[in-house]
Amino acid sequence: MKTYNTKHWKYSFTTISAIAAVMLLAAFLTAGTAWAQDPFSGNPVAKIAEDLSPAVVNIDVEAMVTRSAHPFADDPFFRQFFGEEFKRFSRTVPMKGRGSGFIVSKDGHIVTNNHVVDGADKITVTFSDGTVHEAKVLGKDPTFDLAILKIEGANFPYLELGDSDKSRVGEWVVAIGNPFGLEHTVTVGVISAKNRSIHAGNVNFDGFLQTDAAINPGNSGGPLIDLNGKVVGINTAIVPYAQGIGFAVPVNMAKQVMDDLIKFGRVKRGWLGVYIQALTKEFAEAYGVEEDNGAVISDVIADSPAEKAGLKRGDVILTVSGEKIKNHQEFVAKIRQRLVGDKVSLGIIRNREKSTVQVTLGEIPGSDDDSTAALSSDGTRVLKNLGLEVGPVTEEIQKKNDLKNREGIVVQSVETGSMAQRGGIREGDIILEVNGVRLSGPKDLDKISSRKGGSTVMLVWRDGRTFFVSMRGVR
Repeated sequence: MKTYNTKHWKYSFTTISAIAAVMLLAAFLTAGTAWAQDPFSGNPVAKIAEDLSPAVVNIDVEAMVTRSAHPFADDPFFRQFFGEEFKRFSRTVPMKGRGSGFIVSKDGHIVTNNHVVDGADKITVTFSDGTVHEAKVLGKDPTFDLAILKIEGANFPYLELGDSDKSRVGEWVVAIGNPFGLEHTVTVGVISAKNRSIHAGNVNFDGFLQTDAAINPGNSGGPLIDLNGKVVGINTAIVPYAQGIGFAVPVNMAKQVMDDLIKFGRVKRGWLGVYIQALTKEFAEAYGVEEDNGAVISDVIADSPAEKAGLKRGDVILTVSGEKIKNHQEFVAKIRQRLVGDKVSLGIIRNREKSTVQVTLGEIPGSDDDSTAALSSDGTRVLKNLGLEVGPVTEEIQKKNDLKNREGIVVQSVETGSMAQRGGIREGDIILEVNGVRLSGPKDLDKISSRKGGSTVMLVWRDGRTFFVSMRGVR
């Protein structure tokens, strides 16, 4: 009987195993790019940058503003004694800004952020090959911070829009833009989170995509692109004191407003007509609601889509079109994403019983074409020079303040350090008159645009009383 040296057998087995492992690894490496990729020729980011950069544009804006050249020109004490004398120290100078955008159609429609072009007197876009075009604003939507520009021409390169709802946390994304004037800069990162809410300063938005792809001032309005080469977001905001924290508007939201901006110059956003509050544990216990997540209807506006659909005070909303909501903020965000005429099914609890209510969204009261056109008139710029942004008095504002009618215009924001702020104007004030001109609504703003003189006197309503505010600003 033949015997084997166990030590020799062990050595031979180890050698054979090593050879087999090497052969198997070699087979994997030669099987295809799924197992190995040339880091130079197989880089998907380089391909995206090369193919898509021609459809990304740098946006330069210019606005003419009046600035005082005198160090004490804005001091109320000196103005009181010297009055008009300070006007000769003022001069009009151009203020420039930069941002990014991308083309979404062959005929030259460009998507960017509203804050990039807001207030601009001149807009130019520059392509990666150096070609320059003048652009005009077709429409703006401050709610989603989006704007649509148009340049003349045809057969432009354009980017395809993806599906941001399908984007996953951890997915690689590419940002292309104009940070700090460094044209067509490409940065790479991942989607760090979804549905981020920011309510600070001029940013008031729910539903952001968060990314660690480097986004800096100048990137605003540029595309956030997935590795399939499709746009999943519009880069919009940053946290200035942090690194690797940027935010983009999901492209699915942009899809819903683009058509309206192109056709009407504004968004016909859907309106439900309810007041909403958080679903607390105490409310849930008292009303027999077992669910932890939802939103409570605290009031229903008369003759609104909600009232017509049968919604009532105390109803607890659990779902929107079959999707569960986490809280009242998410519910508001989901309704804001929809347009006039959209049909929405709301899953609710009433008297401890679940049911589904079908609602057809209407148009927000006070958003008619005449009001919108007036808000972009010269009269608006008169108030803007004083540091005011204004809008129509809606039915909701009328009800909240117990007003007899919807005359006047409401102050939506007051610029920090502006003449309006120094004069004591606050957000939510209702301006009834400007220099003696009675304002029945925003359409009357054009009546004050041609008036001359540096003084502005406004009749303001606040908390049930009226008073005059006098100030001096550029007219």
